[in-house]
Amino acid sequence: MSCWFLRLAPIFWMLASSAQAEAPPRLKQEAARLIDARSKQAQEMVDKVFSFAEPGFQEYATAAYLTSKLESHGFKVERGISGIPTAFRASWGKSGPTILLASDIDAVLGTSQMPGTSSLRPLVAGAPGHGEGHNSGMAVIIAAAQALKSIMEEHDLGGQLVILPGVAEELLGSKAFYVRDGLLKDVDVALFAHVSPTFNTAWGDLGSTGMVSVEYRFTGRTAHAAMDPWEGRSALDAVEVMSAAWNLRREHLPITHRSHYVITNGGGQPNVVPAEAAVWYYLRERTFGGVRTLFETANQISEAAAKATGTTVSRRILGYAAPQYGNKPLAEAAWKNIKTIGMPVWSAADQAFAREVQTANGRTPRPLDSLVPPLSTPFNRPPMPHGGSDDVGDIMWAVPTITIFYPSNVPNLINHNPLAAMAMATPIAHKGVIAGAKAVAFTVLDLLTTPQLISEAKAYFSNVQLKDQHYETLLSATDKPAIWINSDIMKKYREEMSPLYYDEDRYDTYLDQLGIDYERER
Repeated sequence: MSCWFLRLAPIFWMLASSAQAEAPPRLKQEAARLIDARSKQAQEMVDKVFSFAEPGFQEYATAAYLTSKLESHGFKVERGISGIPTAFRASWGKSGPTILLASDIDAVLGTSQMPGTSSLRPLVAGAPGHGEGHNSGMAVIIAAAQALKSIMEEHDLGGQLVILPGVAEELLGSKAFYVRDGLLKDVDVALFAHVSPTFNTAWGDLGSTGMVSVEYRFTGRTAHAAMDPWEGRSALDAVEVMSAAWNLRREHLPITHRSHYVITNGGGQPNVVPAEAAVWYYLRERTFGGVRTLFETANQISEAAAKATGTTVSRRILGYAAPQYGNKPLAEAAWKNIKTIGMPVWSAADQAFAREVQTANGRTPRPLDSLVPPLSTPFNRPPMPHGGSDDVGDIMWAVPTITIFYPSNVPNLINHNPLAAMAMATPIAHKGVIAGAKAVAFTVLDLLTTPQLISEAKAYFSNVQLKDQHYETLLSATDKPAIWINSDIMKKYREEMSPLYYDEDRYDTYLDQLGIDYERER
């Protein structure tokens, strides 16, 4: 083979479509029937996890509920993986391809919201809520996995299904540890599910950022802040010097970078010079090397701040996420299934509620989508990155992976905001979950019945994705998941939140339990 062809091979891969080998239609029709039959269970799962609203590393009720569902359907569950109490690995199957199914489960701080209402009404003021819609993802995965298990048993299809939860995704807190700890070493391909206003998937560089989450802790010396402050060395001064220096440095950092911080410890009381203080940074860039450079820059600034204030500094990595990169053959196969399934049939009440949420909160009105958009590719996506990060990126650099975005939310809202929680325990969320579960199940059936598709996915992963970049993490072998984060918050709010948990034995839906009339005229 000539060298010019070798140089152009990745370009041909980018332009060429895969053979899109797929499962027999009768198997997909069977999967659709089985998933439709589980619509009530899926609704209950969406509503139940919404009511738990547990933030990262505190998803105890959520994990217990989900694992009970999986075990009751014959999945083997291993709890506490990677040293994370709320993480688990569920598996079922026999020899054949191993397919990972995953979705996130954590809530967002400060986004508690009464579902099915368009005004800002927290269920518990100040508490976490599902302002990212992560209450819906595992309903997609479990409904698909249950249907797949039935079909695989009925038709003697070989293969193993593995399910992992995205614990503490908002902290980028789990998936890099899963990869580091070898939980994906036997996985052939991975399908991830994430809530969206639309129904799609994507391949290539997805335009996201990689990220490192790091806390800098400064140590000084206490003194009386009025009588003899010269005897003290203020750790808070060091935090402020670092933050001021970083904000000045921003002007000279690449436009693709994003960075933000919160002071996690600012001292005790004003008349005591703080001997301890800490600041927590998220540092984001488009490439592995860019993230490392930002991290090294922040380390230098922290050390300079310590020298300037006569203090010392230490740091600990709390999380990591790789830039996201979707697999082309998998995405093309999944999109074909998405196109076949089509958008959910929205009722007049669904469209009216979406419009009310948008107009009541100053958002640009846009109806719930009725058509599946074109497959998202490097050729039709906007050139600028969106700035966000997701630690599914770490999985994407370990095995061929895509994210299936399922239509369970209202367009044109604000992420990490109560607005994004308003529809997440309504028929909009429930219908989108069923569509997403079918897309996952159909694509897994393609993988199980046509080994060519797995071969193509692996070839693209090796020959295109890994051609110029390889996975790099800033986690060391000794870094541990930050499982203490958010524990104080849940100690504060759980007692007030728990009486509001959804009781599926007494109420048909969570809206019924809360007395919300979703079908009313708007």
